[in-house]
Amino acid sequence: MSPCRVTTHRSLAATWLSLLLTLFLALAAGRAGAAEVRLVELNDAIGPASADFFIRSLEDADAAGAALVVIRLNTPGGLDAAMRDMIQAILASPVPVATWVAPGGARAASAGTYILYASHFALMAPATNVGSSTPVNIGGGSSPLPLPTTPEEPAPDQDDATADGAGSEQSTPALEPGTAMERKVINDAVAYLRGLAELRGRNQEWAEQTVRAAANLTASEALEQNVIDFIAGNIDEVIARIDGQTTLINGREVTVDLGDPDVVLVEPDWRHQFLSVITNPNVAYILLMIGFYGIILEFYNPGMGVPGITGVICLLLGAYALQMLPINFIGLALLLVGVGLMIVEAMNPSFGVFGLGGVVAFVLGSIVLMDTELPAFQISLAIIAAFAVASAGLFVFTLSMIMRARKQKVVTGTESMVGGTAVAPHAFAGSGQVRAFGEIWWAESEEPVAEGDDLEILAVDGLTLKVKKQE
Repeated sequence: MSPCRVTTHRSLAATWLSLLLTLFLALAAGRAGAAEVRLVELNDAIGPASADFFIRSLEDADAAGAALVVIRLNTPGGLDAAMRDMIQAILASPVPVATWVAPGGARAASAGTYILYASHFALMAPATNVGSSTPVNIGGGSSPLPLPTTPEEPAPDQDDATADGAGSEQSTPALEPGTAMERKVINDAVAYLRGLAELRGRNQEWAEQTVRAAANLTASEALEQNVIDFIAGNIDEVIARIDGQTTLINGREVTVDLGDPDVVLVEPDWRHQFLSVITNPNVAYILLMIGFYGIILEFYNPGMGVPGITGVICLLLGAYALQMLPINFIGLALLLVGVGLMIVEAMNPSFGVFGLGGVVAFVLGSIVLMDTELPAFQISLAIIAAFAVASAGLFVFTLSMIMRARKQKVVTGTESMVGGTAVAPHAFAGSGQVRAFGEIWWAESEEPVAEGDDLEILAVDGLTLKVKKQE
């Protein structure tokens, strides 16, 4: 092969290699410039942990320049405070937020409906549902409040009477059923959800129905009634539906440009997992109980150290969890009174009076501690019963020990010497020395004592024994 042909082949190889390298760099640059979609999964009751996780994920998405945040939602509801924190974050977010009720069989009930309405884009997967947004604190044990009805048109003569002032009482709107507090909570929830619907251009009438009458809709019904924007079965369909759509973000219209984005699943970090564990009402309650009993044990046996340190740590963790949960302060006060009475019983036994009162206050406080009717935020009665039985058993055992100790003969101090035996080393009449319990004592006797007599101790008066001859 000639040198010229070899040079030609090398030039072609270098050219192809250069083209491939350029193509690779172009593709890499294209992927580097691709939009990013953050996917956040919320698959449980809305609480402090999920709200904290979502808000931090939204802030991270903004810092990373993400084009869209998608919430894959499946929730039975949750706490009002946590829900409102999430909605405030959505409304203030510079990154558009899409709430997607998925997968099939999922639901956006109660608090989930509010989050769906607040989002820039609302989507549902087939075979999902949305609704049941009546506040459970007043709706859990009573029938939903009815929608206000439109009064019938008055007859002409009634119009005249009203104009004359005679029928003014008939023009006064009737109050809705329920207590004043129930009406306030319901109307506040209605206004809140209607405001979100107005902001996003969604169905306001159904928003009121789902609060007042706990109405529900399937995905197809929600799309038909303008409750959601799209139906999507997977994340690719979600992206395809939203790409190119226009939404209002902080008062200005923004067109979402996604193209072929990178979907990044936001994994829960240690903080979320930690908050999820300790804000579980059962775990928070157990931490409180461990803290209380650890401190009681430290008071009962000062200087042990381990129970006191463990108790303080658990007590602080439980208190931190409680301040994030809806608690009833009367229940908390009863719980503290019960624990205080049990500490008094441990320090100064009172034959069970303080202990029994403490157990009763402890049980009542535990039952009413959570100020919500949401099942996900209730303390298990089995756990309350277990701690109550353990506390009652502890004090029954302590009381039985006290009663048994009272019946036993005194074995320490001068009182234990009464009834004991002494020996006279020398004869004496009236008073003299005796040997008792390995020591020499001064003794007094009403009858003469001979050397070596065995004597019975009748009483102890200071350092003098009252004795008599044994029978």
